[in-house]
Amino acid sequence: MTTKQEVFISVDVETAGPIPGEYSMLTLGACCVDDPSRTFSCSFKPINDNFVPEALEVTGLSMEKLAKEGLRPEAAMQKFGDWIRSQCTELELPVFVGLNAPFDWSFVNYYFHKFAGSNPFGFTAVDIKALYMGATGSTWQDTRSSAMAGKLNPTLKGDHDALHDALYQAELFRLARQLGRR
Repeated sequence: MTTKQEVFISVDVETAGPIPGEYSMLTLGACCVDDPSRTFSCSFKPINDNFVPEALEVTGLSMEKLAKEGLRPEAAMQKFGDWIRSQCTELELPVFVGLNAPFDWSFVNYYFHKFAGSNPFGFTAVDIKALYMGATGSTWQDTRSSAMAGKLNPTLKGDHDALHDALYQAELFRLARQLGRR
């Protein structure tokens, strides 16, 4: 049996609230960790009207604007799935990478299964916070992106734009991975 080469894909989402199904995924950004010039982003039509005001305030997104301009979830997830598959040969395995991956993963996994029938990531996900904890021996509280940035010195910053944050997270992942290899 041949072991597949892993293609790490940094994914970030902005949402209308804390849980999928009850709240909508509003935007999604992704990039290949080891070639961040390869990117994907899209915005979604909300699946309902539910939102937490603070979630919209932090992103500046508008439910009304997304209802008019966003992609239907079926179309968005089909495009994202096609993009993921285009980043990998049949000898490669896409691996989801997230900063607090359980949150982003929950929305991406839900949307893939609900609107596209399956998740091209399967059950492969890496949490940057856990990687950082393992590489540094830090506490969970020390895995905030600002705390990691203070130790890793990335060139990028997060700003709650899903694509920008995916690129920032990819840089944090590369830097934390280097620590683990020392």
